[in-house]
Amino acid sequence: MGRHATAAPRGPRTARAPGRARRRGARAAVELTHGPEPGTEAVDRPRLARLLGTPDLSWLVERARRRLVAGQPLTGSVSLTDPTPAQRAAAERLLARTPGGGRSLTVRLEAVDAVLRRSGASPHGLAAAVAALTGPVTSLVQARQDEEDAWKRAHTPLDELVATVPALAEWAARIHADGLARRLGRTPDIAFDLLTGVCTALRALPAVPVVSLPAFAARVLGWAHALDDGTPLATLTLSGARALTGFHDGQGAEWRREAWASVGLLRDELSSTVLTLNLRGIPALDHLAEDGEPCVLTLRQLTRKPPAVAAPVVRICENPTVLAAAADTLGPACPPLICLQGQPSAAALTLLRGLHDHGATLYYHGDFDWGGLRIAGVLRRRVPWRPWRYTAADYRAAVLRSTSPPLSPLAGTPTETPWEPALAAAVAELGVRVEEERELDLLLSDLA
Repeated sequence: MGRHATAAPRGPRTARAPGRARRRGARAAVELTHGPEPGTEAVDRPRLARLLGTPDLSWLVERARRRLVAGQPLTGSVSLTDPTPAQRAAAERLLARTPGGGRSLTVRLEAVDAVLRRSGASPHGLAAAVAALTGPVTSLVQARQDEEDAWKRAHTPLDELVATVPALAEWAARIHADGLARRLGRTPDIAFDLLTGVCTALRALPAVPVVSLPAFAARVLGWAHALDDGTPLATLTLSGARALTGFHDGQGAEWRREAWASVGLLRDELSSTVLTLNLRGIPALDHLAEDGEPCVLTLRQLTRKPPAVAAPVVRICENPTVLAAAADTLGPACPPLICLQGQPSAAALTLLRGLHDHGATLYYHGDFDWGGLRIAGVLRRRVPWRPWRYTAADYRAAVLRSTSPPLSPLAGTPTETPWEPALAAAVAELGVRVEEERELDLLLSDLA
């Protein structure tokens, strides 16, 4: 009889992450062969072919192979319904007995094993004979274990990354658990190369000074388009970058641009802006500060010619209404004020880091609700700041003052307030939100 295929043919290799050499320890698929099957070297192949390798006994060999693949012992009987006379005769020659009558042919596997051993055709019995005739056999249980081992090896770049960047431990555990690398890589070998590229990029983040995304990809990964939108490498790297900075969840091109910028990688330099009032340090800012007029700074301006000096104290608000009211009410007399306009942009983070590095003490105020507290937490992970009327006592006082119109109930997911844990507890206890605009008179009095 003809020989069965030893294993499913392997398909074409998928392209690996650019700039990374292939690691031989991670296999692209689990192979069914691990070297010669034990016992096959002693098989008398011509004799075995005459005894068991005839087409009329192929059903018997195939049944035995199925049991081996399923991890079952070669014991008990196998039966063939409606055998042909030739199949009955082949079984008689093999076992030296008259086949039974009826509509089926039954053969005990122990009897076949004994014949093969006594005849010398397969001194190690039926299992070795099946392997010699059809190719090496690996049980499904072993195949699954081999596959899991291969996937564990594919994730080793994450383990090595966590050893040097402990802040990414939780992110790496999530990548292990949710199977994202499996889905993106499809095979252990490709996933290993993918994760190697991801970890190489994450070790180089955040980028200081800021750099364009293509330039970073070319320098670190060897290909300027390695982190283009939609690539598996970009998807995983951006996920890890957000874990580094605590950047909020979101979607869309603008969100991705800001998420990359939060680790110093720029998709463009003009879309990211920050709103300021009465900052100084470059001629344009000095001129606007003389008139007490707000200014919108782009990331391009801040990375090419940032303010060279900083005031001793710089205050930060969340909502542009506060900055506009300060400009209207105080004009040039207002101390330096920066508005985040929601989540801190790359431009805002770049400006605030620069001011901090120049010795400014930063004070922050935002909305008293879960979204506002979350923004404050994101900012705190990137830039040190002190509360500006943004403590538990301030929140309780604001609730008492805000009697009309009634305050809105809280919405969203609770968050922590590391700068003062009592604040999150107070917000959860009272359950109402106090928007920054309600505190406008108090904030303006501080600025005055």
